[in-house]
Amino acid sequence: MSVPVALSVAGSDPSGGAGIQADLKTFAAFDVYGAAVLTCATAQNTTGVFATGELPVDLVAAQLDSVLDDLAVGALKTGMLGRAAIVEVVAQRLAARTIPLVIDPVMVATSGDALLTEDGVAMLRERLLPLACLVTPNLAEAAVLTGREVRTRADMRAAAQRIRDLGPRAVLVKGGHLAGDACDVLLDGDELHELATERVDAGPLHGSGCTLSAAICAGLARGSTLLDAVAAAQRFVHEAIRGALQVGRGARPLDHRVRPR
Repeated sequence: MSVPVALSVAGSDPSGGAGIQADLKTFAAFDVYGAAVLTCATAQNTTGVFATGELPVDLVAAQLDSVLDDLAVGALKTGMLGRAAIVEVVAQRLAARTIPLVIDPVMVATSGDALLTEDGVAMLRERLLPLACLVTPNLAEAAVLTGREVRTRADMRAAAQRIRDLGPRAVLVKGGHLAGDACDVLLDGDELHELATERVDAGPLHGSGCTLSAAICAGLARGSTLLDAVAAAQRFVHEAIRGALQVGRGARPLDHRVRPR
């Protein structure tokens, strides 16, 4: 039986709410076979990140080769990459392939801990973004990528354009940290979409960005258009936030057991 395959290239969250663990749960919710290439290990939970460590670059490359040479990957996403050398080897391995790539430019954890070095940000901007079909920065990440503050809906639209000029086909600037209804700005080629949803007051959350990018990746692996994949992912995350779980003493992980609509 043939099944769509999605690949996550990201770090590990041992508490299960973010990173590769959240990605694999999301792939399963969308009835997609999930594969994973580990880039970094972290010691974290719902209250914060306490330690991080990147895997050797050669091991990351070998993982990518073993998966991509064997599985028919329909789409892949990147999350935490840690440092420039890992960003570079991921870009090298993907440059000759035509697999749809969703980049979640993980730079800073919700707790404020840095998850990508400054030279890693530069390498991401120069080498990996031009390979992407979609980049999904939040407001802080959009500010880092553009060098300008992003505080309003107009700022989001401008940031999407500036990031698109770096080479990706499309940009989704996430507005969850703005006041009012949650609204994400999608610039797909020259088409601009503002995708608003009712805000769910669930308190501090853990892993929402990972889950959104993984859900979009799953949709692309299933053959959806980018706009349909983004809309379905947004609905999934909205429902998963409604059911956010109080499993620890800090921010709530999403409930990945909800089914996509």
